[in-house]
Amino acid sequence: MNNDTDIQLSGPFRVTDATGRNHDIKAIRIFDEGYGIIDVYVDFSAAIGKDRLYADKVLIGHILARLRQIGYVGPDFGHGDLGLQDDKLVVLEAPEEFNAFAASKGWKNLADEFADEFPEDSAVNDDAGTAVSSSKLDALKNKFKA
Repeated sequence: MNNDTDIQLSGPFRVTDATGRNHDIKAIRIFDEGYGIIDVYVDFSAAIGKDRLYADKVLIGHILARLRQIGYVGPDFGHGDLGLQDDKLVVLEAPEEFNAFAASKGWKNLADEFADEFPEDSAVNDDAGTAVSSSKLDALKNKFKA
């Protein structure tokens, strides 16, 4: 963990996977800022080996229950990029609804800086007649293309 850029959402707790094995989790954390899609890092106390725990619905259910216990209200998560999974780490990709909860814990959405330049509630057509996306991330991409 990098304490300078992490927000710890939960301390240690124990979960069970679909095979009935127990796993000790050290922490659930997120980075303190990002551009809309939040990766949620679940740090395990011991190596989980080659187990694909990021896809274990029972284990993920226990992690989501913990997040809901501390205030998250919203849909379930999917696993994050497979390249991010590690021997003692499961990375989950949170849905957009998680952003409000993360912000309440101190997370900063860097895309908000560009919201004034690209209002979300209006669609603008470019010369080719295609609608420009109103999402903040697309607004950011468009800004850097110019």
